[in-house]
Amino acid sequence: MKYGQFCPIAKASEVLGERWMLLVLRELVSGATRYAELQRGLGRISPSVLSSRLKTLMDHGIIERVQADKGNGWAYRLTDSGVELAPIIESIGVWGQRWTRSRMTRDELDVELLMLHLRRSFDASAFAQAHGVVSVVFGDLHGETRRWWLLVDDGEVELCVQPPGRPEDVTLTCRLKTLTEVFVGDCTLKEAIGAGRLEIKGAGKLTRNVHNWLLPSALAEVPPAAHAS
Repeated sequence: MKYGQFCPIAKASEVLGERWMLLVLRELVSGATRYAELQRGLGRISPSVLSSRLKTLMDHGIIERVQADKGNGWAYRLTDSGVELAPIIESIGVWGQRWTRSRMTRDELDVELLMLHLRRSFDASAFAQAHGVVSVVFGDLHGETRRWWLLVDDGEVELCVQPPGRPEDVTLTCRLKTLTEVFVGDCTLKEAIGAGRLEIKGAGKLTRNVHNWLLPSALAEVPPAAHAS
């Protein structure tokens, strides 16, 4: 996309204004480094479009492709140019949270994206065990997307879509919309539990401080504008 103007906003838009580009950057800024992880967070993006966007970012020096840890394939890493975009992406998120907040229509609910972000925001240091399994059950979903597992091991959190073969220490049961609303800040865990919309079972040492380890989005505290549409 060429605007034919010397204006730096126009020049930046030529790079960043393509469809999906800001969401690719959102994932990279959030810590995604592998192609499969980017696909997971972007849901409906086609492999050809994702590859094209990554190539554009590499061509403009915003990311670089490097050997992954232990030589296992390739990873993408933000350059200094890409790191400088991080607060810009965050500011766009703040504006979006304030002025174009999701109405949580069915087509906007993405269970894989939600679970990926819950894994990223999970505070393992606040979990009362070095090792544990948190199961999330969505009562309104069926098949493979109905149940997910967060594995906590020595400060790291892994997201699993298959039974991990370990006992479940905590189980959360709710509808997809409920947990999404909790994550984005439309309601709190306490409110969802109190209203009977979310059920949590497990040892008291783990469940009584669930709000400390199952954290909402970093944008959750941004209030909607009074006249946002």
